[in-house]
Amino acid sequence: MVHLLTYVLMVCLLATVSLVNAAEEQGSPVTVPGATTVDAAAAKTLFDQRAVFVDTRTDADWEAGRIPAAVHLELKQVLSAARLSAVVQKDQLLVFYCNGPKCLRSAEGAAMAVAWGFTQVYYFRAGFPAWQAAGYAIE
Repeated sequence: MVHLLTYVLMVCLLATVSLVNAAEEQGSPVTVPGATTVDAAAAKTLFDQRAVFVDTRTDADWEAGRIPAAVHLELKQVLSAARLSAVVQKDQLLVFYCNGPKCLRSAEGAAMAVAWGFTQVYYFRAGFPAWQAAGYAIE
C-alpha cells in the first residue's frame, strides 16, 4: 500500500512539474483583448507608418538595444496613463513590445493602454528579438 501511495504521489508531482513547465514555455498570451497582435512584418509596416513603439522592458534591456525612436516606459516603474498620454494621443497607432513570447510586459502594457481608452493598440508579441532577427534597424 505504501508503494502504491508513493507511486501516486510521484505521478502527481511529475504532472504538476509538467504543467508548470508548459505554462513557463507558453509565456505571454497570444492575444490581448482590445489590441491587435502583430508579427515582425506587420510591426515594420506600422513602424513605417510612424506608429509610436513603446518598449516596456527593463532599463538594462533598453540600453542593450531597441527599436529606433521607441519610447521607453518600463512596465513596473514608469508606465502610467499620464505618461503614455504625454507621448501619444488616444487614437494614434501604438505598438507595445518587449523581449519576445516569454516576456509578459508587452501584453500587460497593451492591456493597460486598452483599459485607459487608447483605440489603436498593437501587441508585438514576438518583440525585439523578432525585430532584430528580421534584420530591421535597431539602436
